Amino acid sequence: MGGCGAWWLLTPSTRRPCRPQLPARPAGCRGHIFQQPQGMLLPWSPPCKVLCRSCAVMGKLQSKLKHSTYKYSRPDGIVEERIQTKACQEYSPAHVDTVSVVAALSSDLCVSGGKDKTAVAYDWKTGNVVRRFRGHEREITKIACVHRSSQFFSASRDRMVMMWDLHGPSQPRQQFSGHAMVVTGLAVSPDSSQLCTGSRDNTLLLWDVGTGQCAETASISRNLVTHLCWVPQEPYILQTSEDKTIRLWDSRGLQVAHIFPTKQHIQTYCEVSEDGHKCISCSNGFGGEGCEATLWDLRQTRNRICEYKGHFQTVTSCVFLPRALALMPTIATSSHDCKVKIWNQDTGACLFTLSLDGSGPLTSLAVGDTVSLLCASFSRGIHLLRVDYSQGLALREVAAF
Repeated sequence: MGGCGAWWLLTPSTRRPCRPQLPARPAGCRGHIFQQPQGMLLPWSPPCKVLCRSCAVMGKLQSKLKHSTYKYSRPDGIVEERIQTKACQEYSPAHVDTVSVVAALSSDLCVSGGKDKTAVAYDWKTGNVVRRFRGHEREITKIACVHRSSQFFSASRDRMVMMWDLHGPSQPRQQFSGHAMVVTGLAVSPDSSQLCTGSRDNTLLLWDVGTGQCAETASISRNLVTHLCWVPQEPYILQTSEDKTIRLWDSRGLQVAHIFPTKQHIQTYCEVSEDGHKCISCSNGFGGEGCEATLWDLRQTRNRICEYKGHFQTVTSCVFLPRALALMPTIATSSHDCKVKIWNQDTGACLFTLSLDGSGPLTSLAVGDTVSLLCASFSRGIHLLRVDYSQGLALREVAAF
């Protein structure tokens, strides 16, 4: 039987599968069996879609549309709803390959990087590439933007970190070389004078941005860094690791100030709230095992506050949403299961799920402005998402680039 559900015919002479031309069902025929020419008796079935080149093209066109609304029950009994949306706009693509990371540079510009080794500044409100930055020799893994500035940093599998200026020359303003393996963590201090980088080589390096010199080095066995985030207005750096540990570092000497309770799965990402009072981390997993985000108290107690469970595959990114996006404190998560979820920060309840069908695994999530999110994906570039209150809290895809 063919992949699209059509019957195959084994001819007596060749006994090889072929695609027969099914004749129309005879008028007045009430039965389900009729004689195929030089073949076997086969059930009658109406014409079906054939997996040919033209259908593949149609599939690409149709993939720009959202699938119909339907509800389905998960194994844990929670009912989720997939919402039909209008066809989103297809902007000029930012990249020619998988996008690994996206970050907001301003209220209308984002910077992204991926397997094409290029950092791209993009105006997501007009759908235009502002500038491309080339210098890395391998995939870009992390982007960190300097607050209220035109400058940003990019990290790569080539073990290098580069500093760029949107209005500067085509060459990087500064280069930071010191890691022995892929750079997987990147965080800029609130005053932009220091840069902290982490790697799979188990080390954290603290750099002087002005001179490009390494000021401090710290190494912990098996501490394979997955993400770094600087705590606003504080000298502390939050770090997640493949050893399932979340660490808080004091940049004054680059010493571990606190270790949070060890999780059961690899911690893939972390984010700190604007007031510096809370942080969230997320984990890898499969089939619903793991695949959660966790809210932590960064103040005196540093206890776990809440968990957000509902994804079926690795959660790759988690962000605090601006209060303007909802009437209550909320967070958003993205996952390899192609879904973006909005959660009630206080109760852990899932408020909305958007399934980006055809996107492949989602790799990164960033807040664009007070009503928009930017989500990077494996197969369809970057998705522009917008919060919609016309029929209650909802998240819609409005463009892709």
